[in-house]
Amino acid sequence: MLSNTSIERILAAALSHGGDFSEVFIERTKATSVSLLNGIVEATGSNLDMGIGIRILEGDRSVYVYSNDIYNEEKLIRMAKNASASLSQAPAGETIYLTPQIEYFSQRYEICPSEVSKSEKVNKLRKSGETAKAYSSLITQTSASTSDVEKDVWIANSDGLYVTDHRCRTRVMIQAIASSEEDKQYGYFGPGSGEGYEFFERLDTDELARKAAKIAATMISAKPCPSGKMPVVIGNGFGGVIFHEACGHALEATAVGIKSSYFTGMKGKQIASPIVTAYDDAKIAKEWGSYEVDDEGTPSQTTLLIKDGILNSYLIDKIGSRRMDEPSTGCARRQNYGCAPTSRMSNTFIAAGESKPEDIIADTEYGIYAANMGGGSVDTSTGEFNFAVNEAHMIRNGKICEAVKGATLIGKGNEVLMNIDRVGSDLKLAQGVCGSVSGNIAVDVGQPTIRVSEITVGGQA
Repeated sequence: MLSNTSIERILAAALSHGGDFSEVFIERTKATSVSLLNGIVEATGSNLDMGIGIRILEGDRSVYVYSNDIYNEEKLIRMAKNASASLSQAPAGETIYLTPQIEYFSQRYEICPSEVSKSEKVNKLRKSGETAKAYSSLITQTSASTSDVEKDVWIANSDGLYVTDHRCRTRVMIQAIASSEEDKQYGYFGPGSGEGYEFFERLDTDELARKAAKIAATMISAKPCPSGKMPVVIGNGFGGVIFHEACGHALEATAVGIKSSYFTGMKGKQIASPIVTAYDDAKIAKEWGSYEVDDEGTPSQTTLLIKDGILNSYLIDKIGSRRMDEPSTGCARRQNYGCAPTSRMSNTFIAAGESKPEDIIADTEYGIYAANMGGGSVDTSTGEFNFAVNEAHMIRNGKICEAVKGATLIGKGNEVLMNIDRVGSDLKLAQGVCGSVSGNIAVDVGQPTIRVSEITVGGQA
């Protein structure tokens, strides 16, 4: 590991030819994984990675370089100087001194996941696959996997900041596929937590397997979904993926700071129904997307994005702060040392409302119940989206009726926000991986059950 003196020299070298701010990000990551297909071990893996990223800012311009050689000070200084030379305005050449190190523990573990035998993990995963297979004769394939990451980071910059953080995340993924002569359908769950192996130990993987198999078996015999504009009730938990994709990304300074978001200049204005309040909260204990300090060394926070339909805040990193003349919200994140940080979501959700979920259904004469959302595509400059629904049912006369397949939800993020006319009391978070310009990161999406008064539903051809 580099000494404080070495880091100070690298930071100074990064400003030797140009730039007004420099930053060093050092990372050591240990990851393990196990995956099974139909009860047979398909792959196991263990990985150890170490590296360093050096970033230089000049106004709202930036240069980023990285290396997996964290011990060769001379090489890193040369790399920093070369990067600095691509900028124009050199500072006065002040000596940089780091303040005493601040140590954070974003995630603590009770059981170190990399020290648990792979055979123990395999046995539990195999049992969940057997449970899914036994649910129905329609289940033709099962898969189950677990992965964990232990990460230590060191962040220092030319302002003298020096922090370290210890992070650990564990995730389990279970899928069941049902087949008929004409079709295949799947059910899937992928819970994760900011903990160690103790999360996997207490998780009821058999129950998850049964739920995944039920979705797959139900949808294989479902009728084609009708199409057209209609009310849609979206279930809690992963239903929040629509807000995350179609709205959350448009609130990040990555887009707002360069005026490529349809929410640019909308702060203080109504962008959603008055019954909608939404947060990005990185401080929820043990959540998959939580952290104590971001990848620029700024402490995390709870950010109120929307209050009673009014846009209250954006998600802002250091460059975004310079572009927008607003303070950082502690949301700069990156996949690893090979990526420069930028503004990203953590645990992003629509807050709980006052309606009981069953009352929302009972008050809907006709429409679609989107019980389980799938993937989709979004244009963050316009908010236009297209999302698949993995599990959908018709609503008739206030009751959930037959399953329908091939459903897609089509619309614009800002229009959907304005058309939310009921918000349930059953807030739930769900885990996922978000991809953007700084790589893939752990995030939670979430919401209670909500009703959108009108949205375009695409059916099966």
